[in-house]
Amino acid sequence: MEVPHQSSASVRDTAKRLSPWSVVRRSAMVMAWILVFLLLWLASALAVPPNLATWTGRLQGFTTVFLGIFIEALPFLLAGVLVSSILHLYISAERLQRMTPHHPLLAALSGALLGLALPVCECGAIPAARRLLQKGVALPVGIAFVLAAPVINPIVIISTAVAFGGWEMVAWRVGLTLLFAVIIGVLLGTAVNASTVLAPNVLISIDEHDHDHTCDHDHDHGHEQETDRLRQVLSHARSEFFEMGRFLVLGALLAAALQTLIPQQPLLALGNGPVISVLVLMALAVVLSVCSTVDSFIALSFVNTFTPGAVLAFLVFGPMIDIKSTLMLTTTFRRRIVVIIVLLCFQLALLAGIACNFLL
Repeated sequence: MEVPHQSSASVRDTAKRLSPWSVVRRSAMVMAWILVFLLLWLASALAVPPNLATWTGRLQGFTTVFLGIFIEALPFLLAGVLVSSILHLYISAERLQRMTPHHPLLAALSGALLGLALPVCECGAIPAARRLLQKGVALPVGIAFVLAAPVINPIVIISTAVAFGGWEMVAWRVGLTLLFAVIIGVLLGTAVNASTVLAPNVLISIDEHDHDHTCDHDHDHGHEQETDRLRQVLSHARSEFFEMGRFLVLGALLAAALQTLIPQQPLLALGNGPVISVLVLMALAVVLSVCSTVDSFIALSFVNTFTPGAVLAFLVFGPMIDIKSTLMLTTTFRRRIVVIIVLLCFQLALLAGIACNFLL
C-alpha cells in the first residue's frame, strides 16, 4: 500500500500541535484563566471599604457572568469536538461526499437538517461543521449546518416547547431558522469559490484529504484496534478543544464585560416599538451569548415586555450570531465571509421580526 507523501513542514506542524508540551501549555493557560476569575470572584465577595463596594460588585458580577457563560458552553464545545474527531477518524471523505447531495439547494437543506442527527449547540456546531468541510462536503452543507444546528436539534426543540407551553413558537423558530440557513447556504455556497470562503487551515486539510486515502481505509478494514481508535479520537479532540477553547474564553470575556458595563434597564424600556424592540432584543441576544439549549427560558421572560416579533428574533438570531460563536466562526471561514454571514443573518432576522409585529 502506497504511503501518502506528507511534507516535512506539515509533519513538524502536526507534531508540534499534538506534542505533550504543547497540550500541557494550552491546558495550563485555560486553567490559569479559570483560576484567576475564581480567585477574583472570591476576593470580591469579601468585606471591602464602602468606596470600593461598587467596583467589587461589578467585578463579582463580571466574574460570575463569565464563569456562567463559560461553564454553560463548555460541555457543548466538548461534544462538538468529539463529534468532529469521530467524523475525522471513522468516516472517510469519499463516503461522506457520497452521502451528501451536491445540488446547492438540496445540499443546504440537508446541512440544515443534519442537526437532528448531531444535536450540538453553536459552540459544538462550529468544530463539527469545520470537520465536515475538511472532509470535502459541499460548501452549502457546512454553512447551513453551522447556522441551523443550534436550533434544529431535538434538545432545543423540546426545551422551546416546554418553555412556551406549546408548539407554535417551536414551529416559527425552527421554520425561520431553516429558511435563513438554506438561503445563506445557497447564496454563499454558489456565489463564491470555496477558496475565498474557507479559512486557510481548512483548505489545507481539504487538500490533504484529497491526497490521503489510506487512513480512512485502514479504519474501515479494522487494521487498528479499538483502543488505538479511541486514543486517536481523544487526542484529536483534545487538540481541537484547546484551539477552539481560546475563542470561547475570549467571547465569554467580551459578553461578560458588555453585560456588566452596559446598563440593561434602558434597553428593556424600549420594548414596545415594533421596530426598535426587535433591534433591542437582537442586540441583547448577541450580548448575552446564551446557549441555545436554555435561551428559550430567557426569551420567555421578555414575553410581557417585548413584542412577539422581538422575542422571535431573539430566538432565531441569537443561536446563529453571538459574540463567542462569531469569534469561533473565524476558525472555519475567512473574516470577510464571517462579516457577510453576520450581516445576512441580521437582515433576515430583523425583517422577520418586523413582519411578525405588523402582520400577526
